[in-house]
Amino acid sequence: QVQLVESGGGLVQPGGSLNLSCAASGSIFSINAMGWYRQAPGKQRELVALITSGGNTTYADSVKGRSTISRDNAKSTVYLVMNSLKPEDTAVYSCSADVRINRWHRWEEYWGQGTQVTVSS
Repeated sequence: QVQLVESGGGLVQPGGSLNLSCAASGSIFSINAMGWYRQAPGKQRELVALITSGGNTTYADSVKGRSTISRDNAKSTVYLVMNSLKPEDTAVYSCSADVRINRWHRWEEYWGQGTQVTVSS
């Protein structure tokens, strides 16, 4: 099995920054794209940022210019730094990873349990 564990959420003041990390572990042969998603109360889950195994990145318009996604392939870990936080950034942030558990297995998407980020004074 594959596990993804996020860390770094919490209460942040408006204008502050957050640093999230997500480490994948378990039966991993290869990881393709890794990403961060968020879901605010009463809203659908939305993509925040995505990074491919080659380092190409995609950002939601709402966070572009104030967020950076990165990964450490040796550690199977993805990171998200977000600056200039706003109350509307409040959400549960979850990471995902496209994983193959061996060379013959199909790619499967795995999810972390999510971490709460609250932006409030």
